[in-house]
Amino acid sequence: VLYLPLTMHNPVTISKKACFVLQAEVFPYPEIGNDELEEIKQLVAPVEKFFSDDVDSAKIDREATIPPETLQGLKDLGLFGIMIPEEYGGLGLSNTIYARLNEIIALDGSIAVTLAAHQAIGLKGILIAGNEAQKQKYLPKLASGEHIAAFCLTEPGSGSDAASIQTRATLSEDGKHYLINGSKIWISNGGMADIMTVFARTEVEVDGVKKDKISAFIVERAFGGITSGKPEDKLGIRGSNTCELSFDNVPVPVENVIGEIGGGFKIAMNILNSGRFSMGSSCAGMIKKLIELTSEYATTRKQFNKSLSEFGMIQEKFAMMALNAFVMESMAYLTSGMMDRPGIPDCSLEAAMVKVFSSEGGWICVSEALQVLGGLGYTKNYPFERFVRDCRILPIFEGTNEILRMYIALTGMQYAGKILTGKIKEMKKGNIGLAIGMVSKKLRASLGASVDLGLTGKDGVVHPSLEDSAKKLEQNVSLFGSTVESLLYRYGKTIVDEQLVLKRVADVLIHIYAMTAVLSRASRSISIGLRNHDHEVCTLCAHSYNSPENNDANIKKIAKQVLENRAYICSHPLERTY
Repeated sequence: VLYLPLTMHNPVTISKKACFVLQAEVFPYPEIGNDELEEIKQLVAPVEKFFSDDVDSAKIDREATIPPETLQGLKDLGLFGIMIPEEYGGLGLSNTIYARLNEIIALDGSIAVTLAAHQAIGLKGILIAGNEAQKQKYLPKLASGEHIAAFCLTEPGSGSDAASIQTRATLSEDGKHYLINGSKIWISNGGMADIMTVFARTEVEVDGVKKDKISAFIVERAFGGITSGKPEDKLGIRGSNTCELSFDNVPVPVENVIGEIGGGFKIAMNILNSGRFSMGSSCAGMIKKLIELTSEYATTRKQFNKSLSEFGMIQEKFAMMALNAFVMESMAYLTSGMMDRPGIPDCSLEAAMVKVFSSEGGWICVSEALQVLGGLGYTKNYPFERFVRDCRILPIFEGTNEILRMYIALTGMQYAGKILTGKIKEMKKGNIGLAIGMVSKKLRASLGASVDLGLTGKDGVVHPSLEDSAKKLEQNVSLFGSTVESLLYRYGKTIVDEQLVLKRVADVLIHIYAMTAVLSRASRSISIGLRNHDHEVCTLCAHSYNSPENNDANIKKIAKQVLENRAYICSHPLERTY
């Protein structure tokens, strides 16, 4: 939100951009209408009941498969077509409702991955880049779950470097088909998919010169020539189907090209970028469940004549779990709310930040929950060890967190980098030190010693009681600006090779976005008198001032409220509207 230079075309300063975007998109916290709120309530109840009564996660994990009757139940609930428009047989739900349903679905990692592989990436290419004929032909059966989808990009020699894939599609002599040859690995739903989005190299002519470019294809298993390997025996998400796929002269009609020939890489990136935001709500839902399970044990288990819940370091674990759930939830629904608004710029940067924060926070939380149980948590008699195993994949798939941190940092620094490049080009025959000096002055003028985002004061968008936290956010924005300036002065264009530096830049940006999300949410909760808004404020303060010296009181207060209720007690962002 704060740093999206490519979506802003006016030559204004970063601080002005930040102010505009914050006020226009982040404050007040996104809300849904009463009709949509009622729709959510009607959708959530049967899904919760199904997962409570009919999903045996221990059995799914143990047998490494999702039973046919469970899959059928998911289909009957419409969960294979959550975001497919109604005209194609789907539920046609918003990103916000999708995020809400994922809180429940994520309680079983195998089911969550199966559904996400199907609709968040498997069929998404048809949805966002397919033509009308392709949508009419394929989406109805995908929406009902009669057909299952898979996303086929990764290869034995091509992981994060997606542009290096070697699978090839060659146009047939009659010009009616592309023949696909190659193999794909780690394909979720690979052994059960009927429809696949497959990426392959194709020969295209650019300005009279033949070049290899990646194209996207809709491939039916019924075309023939497709072989599924043995399902992988995985650490976690064991019930999801993951396998290698081999393509041997698979004939794909030219009508099944998604978009245009040579445009596949952009489609692949758009598909991956669009689905990451929901990891925030998924992880938050998982952590809320862990808090319920773990608090029951901590309040009844006694050692040294005291309940575990009375010990400070145990309390810290519960405060940390509640804090992480609150921040993930805040980031996820802020992002989904922006994505649902018409005319809002691309939110792939925000979605990436949600994914990194939530996947790593989720991993920490499941580990700490297990720690509270001690030896019991390590046994298969309880679900904690399964949560740990299922959670480990999150920083790896849908873009590794290392790759996403590079993307976050470089995107966040892009505007300042353009200033640097432009000024150096203007003065390339002069003194480079003078050029850098001018850049520094330009950046200081742009970023300023302090940044007024319009959060507080007479016309401020933040509730007055949160002024201290709002000022803290503004200070962090200002510090980020001066940090960018010093980094560009030191490294120039070679900053792209300084991964450890960029990692820290990304972490700062993620923290700023997290602060923005929780501040906006807490401000709204106070303004409308939402239940337990005082707990939200305490959680906000714990996040904003997270240091060993000043956080003990907040930690104890949050933990006390969580343990007394044996639950995460912050009101849901979708609980009610104004």
